[in-house]
Amino acid sequence: MTGLSVEEAITRAHQEEWARVVASLARRFGDLDVAEDATAEAFVAAVERWPREGVPPSPGGWLATTATRRAIDRLRRESQREAKHRAARIVHDDSPAEPTGAVEDDRLRLVFTCCHPALAMQARVALTLRLLGGLTVGEIARAFLVQETTMARRITRAKVKIKAAHIPYRVPSPDDIRERLVGVLAVVYLVFNEGYLASAGDEAVRVDLSDEAIRLGRLLRTLLPHDGEVAGLLALMLLTDARRSARVSRTGELVTLDEQDRTAWDRDRIAEGNALLHERIKVVAAGGDPPGPYQLQAAINAVHTNAPSSRQTDWSSLLALYDQLTLLDPSPIVRLNRAVAVAEVGGPAVGLAEIEPLVAALDGYHAFHAARADLLRRLGRDGDSRVAYDRAIGLAGNPAERAYLTRRRDLLAG
Repeated sequence: MTGLSVEEAITRAHQEEWARVVASLARRFGDLDVAEDATAEAFVAAVERWPREGVPPSPGGWLATTATRRAIDRLRRESQREAKHRAARIVHDDSPAEPTGAVEDDRLRLVFTCCHPALAMQARVALTLRLLGGLTVGEIARAFLVQETTMARRITRAKVKIKAAHIPYRVPSPDDIRERLVGVLAVVYLVFNEGYLASAGDEAVRVDLSDEAIRLGRLLRTLLPHDGEVAGLLALMLLTDARRSARVSRTGELVTLDEQDRTAWDRDRIAEGNALLHERIKVVAAGGDPPGPYQLQAAINAVHTNAPSSRQTDWSSLLALYDQLTLLDPSPIVRLNRAVAVAEVGGPAVGLAEIEPLVAALDGYHAFHAARADLLRRLGRDGDSRVAYDRAIGLAGNPAERAYLTRRRDLLAG
């Protein structure tokens, strides 16, 4: 981390090392609370000591050692039981680690552990985002479109349930893996989305999170090479991430798909994503399982990505894919995205008629108001469009999105 300020070094260490340290401690001590709290304490120690002592040569190693010591201290304070003593003595145990079973990577294993079927699905996802991605409660709440206090209670209840039900931190069996896979895929995709366009903070994108999600997707693909939704999710992330370098301008403004420089897209990732999709198309054509939501979303992204230009986008094919996706996932956000395709095929008035009924469900979602503002603009209703843009700007947490929406609003007549 040569050349970085102490503050920048701590920020980067948090992005790169949080999940690694939490997952390692969770495996070592078998307690998620201990793992998270000790890791947080290690970062607090870094904030206090690194400005005085300098950034250590190996920030990750320093954090792991400090967190381990804090975990041992906590276990010794909390209980004198022999089981806790054994956990505390692990740091001095040089014997080989026990086999890790079907899931070899600490961070991926932590995802499967948190996605225990005893927890409600949203609790599984929220808990894992907190432990794996180091996302704040506020960031997770925005991903779920709920209040921060609601999300804080949900995460606390999940931890309490893990303790009360004596759910162990253990390697999931092959049967467990399939049972928990839906929650795991949701976790990985939400981590990717938070990285690809951060919901809050000063950074428009968090490359560490999107790269981590793709890494986890590749591990899942190795673990379950014949699962269509695993392949679909990896293809979706690759095709989406291929556009990363073209999505934010030099002035820090979001660049929408129709305005992006397509020569800047990552062709290797596009080719890899397309190859995964073509593989799935062959399997389905040969009588395999029909495509699930991630495969359909990947196909939608492939239509966008493979179009030579925005004008040459096949919106009819996109609408057909959204129709299929809506049958599997009729959520308000999917219906919002479908309405955008409807507007491209049938005109802005038809699209607006599709969007308006979603206001009750999506009034707190900035993208709803941004889409509505654009359709109102296209219909010449500039006053209504301005009101919608103002609402979108007020809700947007990402600086690049706010800059884009502000410019679009300011271009309106009057």
